[in-house]
Amino acid sequence: MVTTPGAPITQTPVTQAVAPIVTWEALPDDVPLDDEPVENTGQPLLAGALRESLELAGFIQPEMLIASNFGLCATVNGDLVIKAPDWVYVPSVSTLEADRRSYTPNLQGATPIVVMEFLSHKDGGEYSVKRTFPPGKWFFYEQILKIPVYVIFEPAEGLLEVHQLTAGRYELQPPTPENRVWLAEMGLFLGIWQGAKEERTGYWLRWWDEAGNLLPWAVEQIEQERQRAEQESQRAEQESQRAEQEYQRAEQERQRAEEERQRAERLAEYLRSQGINPDSL
Repeated sequence: MVTTPGAPITQTPVTQAVAPIVTWEALPDDVPLDDEPVENTGQPLLAGALRESLELAGFIQPEMLIASNFGLCATVNGDLVIKAPDWVYVPSVSTLEADRRSYTPNLQGATPIVVMEFLSHKDGGEYSVKRTFPPGKWFFYEQILKIPVYVIFEPAEGLLEVHQLTAGRYELQPPTPENRVWLAEMGLFLGIWQGAKEERTGYWLRWWDEAGNLLPWAVEQIEQERQRAEQESQRAEQESQRAEQEYQRAEQERQRAEEERQRAERLAEYLRSQGINPDSL
């Protein structure tokens, strides 16, 4: 899927015949994990924004695992393989851990449903189908972990591809007319949004619900609440003005009625002074 004009970013995976032997083993405590900083400051903002709107919408449950730059582990042909996607969603884990270092599917819980990679100028591994150790990301997600949805996002140009695992292979999913892709596994649309958040201005990945409503960020939710409060204040002011106008109209009617009564009394007094009984008229 390409959401803005530009050349497609998909590369065709190479099919390999020999299936790897995959086992799910606990990660030893002494295994060092890559703790180098991510390639640019935009990636944490992109990942955090995706989580933020889900959290505000009440989507995230305690048993879920949503993380960024986080190691997914598997043992392939006897060798430990660890890949750290830029964003990952696991629907349920076996045990809740506050300081989880990594995650091994099947051993520690469900298989991840969605993984995302944000392309950078220095890395093309998102499309790598290399199966020898260490295997490429595409091959690892598709053939080893068998993750249902693989998202590749190029933030500089706003290019998005959503790949669905179909018959053991990733297939590029077509977008809606609004340039969004429905993720049935999450019950949400994923698409591109352009604008500013915090110190970053550019293209973002955003969520929309089934009705097409954008899941807001905190700053947007605050602004929506402010606008709703302002609208309520304006409606209350309008109601107050209408009530005041009704009161003034009622007061004018009362004054007219009082003037009519006084005129009638003066006329009756005049008729009586002329010897005429007003009641006989």
